[in-house]
Amino acid sequence: MQLSPRQEKIVEIVKRHGPITSHQIAEMLNLTRAALRPDLAILTMSGILEARPRVGYVYHGKPAQALVAEEIRKIKVGDVKGLPKVIRYDASVYDAIVTLFLEDVGTLMVVDSEGHLEGVVSRKDLLKAAIGDTSNLKTMPVSVVMTRMPNIICTTPEESVLTAAQKIIEHEVDALPVVRPVAGKEKKLEVIGRITKTTITRLFVELGTAGR
Repeated sequence: MQLSPRQEKIVEIVKRHGPITSHQIAEMLNLTRAALRPDLAILTMSGILEARPRVGYVYHGKPAQALVAEEIRKIKVGDVKGLPKVIRYDASVYDAIVTLFLEDVGTLMVVDSEGHLEGVVSRKDLLKAAIGDTSNLKTMPVSVVMTRMPNIICTTPEESVLTAAQKIIEHEVDALPVVRPVAGKEKKLEVIGRITKTTITRLFVELGTAGR
């Protein structure tokens, strides 16, 4: 945020003399406390200054945006992941379309008989398959239209939500499978959850309304 010249002076005074009361700051600037109040309110709400009862103002040094960013980086995918919506790799495209609408999701994780990730199929993939000749939708395996490993963007429970959100934006996908390696089976991944654009939006709203 852009500070006014007076706000910059206030910050410099608090840096040098804090903790310092509003009365002392006003005297040093040759202002009344009432004239100073709006500036102090802006600086405390932005997180640059902290008002401590019976002590005064101290310099915090971090704008509110930086504080929010710190909190977001602390949140892990495992804290917010949802249940995976899966379908077997030998299911038909028709079954995938029905499952997609029954589950009310935009992406299905395709797994083998042991629950290992084989691919991902999106609403767009199924729409492409359904355009034109639809006579073979009940016989065509979903594996024909899915995106296969290793071309799938995944996340893990330990990864930060911020990193997962960056992957969603960079790769222009609606959801990421949350996976973990399968012990004793190289390159096999177990699907243990999913994180979606809706997950990120819900988290954003929860952070924005916390404490209200």
